[in-house]
Amino acid sequence: MLPVEHTDPINAKILGISEDKIEGFMREPFEEIARRSGVDVDLVMARIAGMLRAGTIRRVRQTLLATNLADGALVAWKVPPEKIDSAFDWMFQRDPFSGHVVLRSTDTFSAGSDYKLWTTLKVPHGFSLQRHCELLSEKIGAEHFRLMPAKGIFTLGVGHVRRKTIAPGSKADQPAKMIPVQVVDLSGLEWKVLLALKREFAPEEIQPTPWASRAEEAGVSLDEFYRVAEELNTRKIIGRFSTFLEHVKPSAGGVRVTRFNALFHWAVPPRREIEAGGEVGRHHILTHCYWREAGPEFKGVNIMAVAHGTDKQLLLDHKAAIDEHLCLTGIPVSYTNVFWGGRSEIKPSEISQHLYRDWLAEQRQPNRSL
Repeated sequence: MLPVEHTDPINAKILGISEDKIEGFMREPFEEIARRSGVDVDLVMARIAGMLRAGTIRRVRQTLLATNLADGALVAWKVPPEKIDSAFDWMFQRDPFSGHVVLRSTDTFSAGSDYKLWTTLKVPHGFSLQRHCELLSEKIGAEHFRLMPAKGIFTLGVGHVRRKTIAPGSKADQPAKMIPVQVVDLSGLEWKVLLALKREFAPEEIQPTPWASRAEEAGVSLDEFYRVAEELNTRKIIGRFSTFLEHVKPSAGGVRVTRFNALFHWAVPPRREIEAGGEVGRHHILTHCYWREAGPEFKGVNIMAVAHGTDKQLLLDHKAAIDEHLCLTGIPVSYTNVFWGGRSEIKPSEISQHLYRDWLAEQRQPNRSL
């Protein structure tokens, strides 16, 4: 049997590339992983398939810049303690438009610490994030929710294996550039290709020319599939080809990729969000960094970032280095906090208008509550 833990040296070489280094659309993504990792392509495919079967990798897929394809937000939910577990289960199991579902806590009682349930949400264009959350509130018994759409993206990636050895304060030479959130309209053909493109890979699909079956699924020739996918890539709709590790739960062998998931909060002065996000987002430890308006419930927080690790104090050291950097660059911070992730489930958010209409009709039927 092939080794399936992320700590195996060959697997680590592969994952160091395959987690978040294959940007855009590639006709032969496994060949590109092989070329950049220095591992033979047949072994790359065998190892990725083996890790996927074992659950070390939770999914292999082409990611999209879904912020341009659907209206999205981070949502913090205030739910009575006796309902929190059932609310978590409902979000994960019965709302295909909620992606990350996480229970979060703070080290001390602070602004927003009574918002324990956090989700990411995507709603197809033409539908309402507000109304979707109002419907969910009825289903789960939430007392209140705070919608926090992204106004700009500074960092978006994973790379947990690569980040294990990053020292606090390690950062890029230049500030991160903000990717604006903008609406993109697609044709019917583009949607067909996109939906086939983004579907997760089964282990048996990890093979040469992996898009051939997806072209057949979309009802187009392989050349046409390539043409449309590459055009979508040019329009900044395609994200990365990624292997996502199971970073919350232990593997079958009891090995964890990470233990702690930290959501960092900063409140910076209005009109300095782009500058501050660029300075925060340049730090290598971060997997996500956004400009989001959290409102008075969270003392005006407007810059958020996520970091993962196996040592809580080390993550706090990383945050302290970012805090010091903001101070040295002359960006005042009126408030900061850390929300720690606990129970967590992650799934890709659906973005299809057709699926959304069907789901909405189902939820509006009688007796569809918790």
